Amino acid sequence: MRTKALAASALVMLMSGVAFAAGETPVQAAPDHKYLWGFAMGLGLAFAAGMAAFSQSRAIAASVESVARQPEAGGRLQTMMLIGVVFIETLVIFTWVLFFLWGGQLLPAAAAH
Repeated sequence: MRTKALAASALVMLMSGVAFAAGETPVQAAPDHKYLWGFAMGLGLAFAAGMAAFSQSRAIAASVESVARQPEAGGRLQTMMLIGVVFIETLVIFTWVLFFLWGGQLLPAAAAH
């Protein structure tokens, strides 16, 4: 709990430094930030893959622990665990597909500049 609070406060401090460093600037036309979308999509894909790996490891650990407690239910537990892992991995594949679909729309616009 303490680690989460420390990480959250560090994130708030980092973001507030950026906000205070902005200062007064004259009003300009809105810049095109399509390159930030590419960065955000890459970060989102990495986050989705990391969380899927964490979820799969938890599911597999729970399944192995259950088989250790009740070996005769191993076949049923393995089937249910594999179905769950497939659903988790499907979410990552959907994120990957969206990454390429949206990336194809952003790259031609960035090349025009």
